[in-house]
Amino acid sequence: MLFLPMDGGRIFTTCPVGVCHYRKSILHDLKQHLKYLKMIKGAFLPILMATIWISVSEFIRNTFLLHNYWKEHYQSLGLTFPEQPINGAVWGIWSLCFAIAIFIFSKKFTLFQTTFLSWFIGFVFMWLVLGNLGVLPFGILLIAIPLSLLEAFLATFIIFKLSYKK
Repeated sequence: MLFLPMDGGRIFTTCPVGVCHYRKSILHDLKQHLKYLKMIKGAFLPILMATIWISVSEFIRNTFLLHNYWKEHYQSLGLTFPEQPINGAVWGIWSLCFAIAIFIFSKKFTLFQTTFLSWFIGFVFMWLVLGNLGVLPFGILLIAIPLSLLEAFLATFIIFKLSYKK
């Protein structure tokens, strides 16, 4: 193959018809693959790790710290506290959605702005709905508010540290 400097010093190859196009196609595919890998590292991994953190945090808070409080409150309302596997699965989906929201907010806001905005949307809105339905034990908020702020901050921190920055 002959390399000829042309067009302002750029190098072009002279080759049989179709071979150069094939090489360009391979390079294009390689660039697309690298873009995909950056996307995985830049989006998928941070969201996955934040989802894991949020799930663990929720599980510890609601299973070990507040479980008896929740059960007693529901019993006082004449209800059974929902703790079947399907309820855990729904909380897993909530954790994933919360992590995705944090990831989206992190693209436009600072660490602390993202933390507060995600906490407000994820928790304050949920507590308003639960309170409106009459199933929120307001006494848990003394524990839940600081722990949920910590949860939102650490999830945001994970996303900021693991996200791909341009």
